[in-house]
Amino acid sequence: MSAVFLGLILGAVFGAAARAGRFCLLRGMKGVMGGGDLSALRAFALALAVAIPGTQILNLAGLTDLSASLPLRGQFPVLGLALGGAIFGLGMVMANACGARSLVLFAGGNLRSLLVLLCLGLAAQASLTGVLLPLRQALQLGVITPQWLTLTDAFASVLPRGAALAIAAGVPALALSAFAWPLIRRAPVEALAATVVGLCVIAGWWIVFATDDPFDPKLLNSLSFIAPVGEGLLWLMLATGREAGFALAVVGGTIAGAFAVALITRSFTLETFGSGRHSLFAAIGGIFMGFGGVLAMGCSIGQGLTGVSTLSLASLVAFLGILAGLALGLVILRQPNTGR
Repeated sequence: MSAVFLGLILGAVFGAAARAGRFCLLRGMKGVMGGGDLSALRAFALALAVAIPGTQILNLAGLTDLSASLPLRGQFPVLGLALGGAIFGLGMVMANACGARSLVLFAGGNLRSLLVLLCLGLAAQASLTGVLLPLRQALQLGVITPQWLTLTDAFASVLPRGAALAIAAGVPALALSAFAWPLIRRAPVEALAATVVGLCVIAGWWIVFATDDPFDPKLLNSLSFIAPVGEGLLWLMLATGREAGFALAVVGGTIAGAFAVALITRSFTLETFGSGRHSLFAAIGGIFMGFGGVLAMGCSIGQGLTGVSTLSLASLVAFLGILAGLALGLVILRQPNTGR
């Protein structure tokens, strides 16, 4: 089966789970910062607890090759990743959703998210190949060639490789599972949705590996929603001369899956902006996410789940930057927990 077909299926499953479980890191951070409900953060932790060991087992079984993945490139700009993550996190707060969540909300009739996605996609493409490329290159600071690319490598410097992998993958997975346990007991639907999201990350690693062209190998990656949204805008305009790939198919599938759940649950409702200020914040937030996500080489899903599942130290830096940007944005903008 082709990467596009499998990407559509995977995206549909992800979109359906994200819609049904209201999967959203921003909602979780609002709960933490507001001292309120931690269920959304527990859901993200559960998805990560599934994705980390599953991805490592897949790699051990030879069903993917993490050494050829984007998060494990030999060099990375440590300061640029942190800064990009922080810009992305701030953009999330301004737009009130990340890229993946914006796709899910748009599928449910939220036209505010359409503006976010348009601005995100334009900024992402401008950062990759357009007018924002020089700025992105200037901010790719602190390029290093680290001695260790992953947590496993770090532990393997003092332990046997097998023990190092067991500790690097097992301890975080157990800790995250323990944190998520109250959600599993009290909100089985959200817990199931989060588990499915984690499984989607694992499945993505297998799909891109199994469908990769050995005569034209590319850096492997799983779920991510920054560059693919920008690619989607280009494809909509140049479809006859541009081939769709796995990442773009996941974007389309996510919209389709979330739309199906919105129809089934009768939650599809057309929504628009309440004021010009909301429009401005959505546009700026989308631009920040597009630029910051490219600088950080991923988003809250692309680095926070997909990247961290590889145990990449670069992904951990980017994800910590995203969390810092979220916290800063929530403090500055004092956004309430709207439950979106």
